Amino acid sequence: MELVKPGYKHLEFEKESLFLITGVAGFIGSNLLEAILNLGYNVRGMDNFSTGKKENIEAFLSHPNFEFIEGDICDLETCRKACKGVSYVLNQAALGSVPRSMKFPTLYTQNNILGTHNMMQAATENGVKRFVYASSSSVYGDSKELPKKEGNEGNVLSPYALTKKVDEELAKLYFEVFGLKTIGLRYFNVFGKRQDPFSTYAAVIPIFVKKILDKEAPVINGDGQTSRDFTYIENVIEANLKACLAEEEACGKAYNIAFGQRATLNELYNQIATLLKSEIKPIYGPERAGDIKHSLADISNTKKYLNYNPMYSMKQGLELAIDWYQEYLK
Repeated sequence: MELVKPGYKHLEFEKESLFLITGVAGFIGSNLLEAILNLGYNVRGMDNFSTGKKENIEAFLSHPNFEFIEGDICDLETCRKACKGVSYVLNQAALGSVPRSMKFPTLYTQNNILGTHNMMQAATENGVKRFVYASSSSVYGDSKELPKKEGNEGNVLSPYALTKKVDEELAKLYFEVFGLKTIGLRYFNVFGKRQDPFSTYAAVIPIFVKKILDKEAPVINGDGQTSRDFTYIENVIEANLKACLAEEEACGKAYNIAFGQRATLNELYNQIATLLKSEIKPIYGPERAGDIKHSLADISNTKKYLNYNPMYSMKQGLELAIDWYQEYLK
């Protein structure tokens, strides 16, 4: 496989910069932590382990540039403590999963709206330079337009999507009224190392990989023609770090974070099966409630305002992710 250099290795921040990553023990949070420590900067992480795993950050707990707070974004005082002296907040803490949000809408409102609001308030009080937060492609809802472009959203289809839409409105308000420099990142189907294959609500790539490695047939929801813009984790790290350095004109808005190409679930499965040299055929099941049929990102605004230039295609990301899963699932 051709080696790819991440698009953030050349970025420079003030030497004394302190990054706060909420949800640091999660899939995206722990990858951000590893990348920022490797760049030589200080990181404070916060997690309540409701979905994050201690094993994701175990290797970094003794790192001299890392400080960990076990705490919940639903507690404003904990957020205030976490934001003290912080330069950049990367707010990844949230409950994910559309299907789970259909079962627990109240829980999602508390975590994803109140918790994010607490973080914005604490960041404002502490004079944080930049507040970058995780939004989602699910905010496009029932919009049929492809590619998805910021400003052309439809009606949201799940409590999860609604929480992300509200977060974006909060961030716009906090920028325009309170002067907090916010940038939202609408993640499109992120995948990569440390994405949990064991959760009941696991994402599709870890499910496919684990099933094939277990010599079992995975279930594809629907006819397999559902399509997604699968986005490798290194592209997401680049987006978070470049959002910290973007001009002020980029603030108060949310941007698509993706590669800008789509694949159907059938195409995805065939690529994974080929990489794993498997001839197992998938089983087809019912469509999932709240799911969008097709998703593809227009990343022109992200390139323009965040200087985003994703380096990893789905295929390149899959090769790296599968290498990691084969090692991890031993």
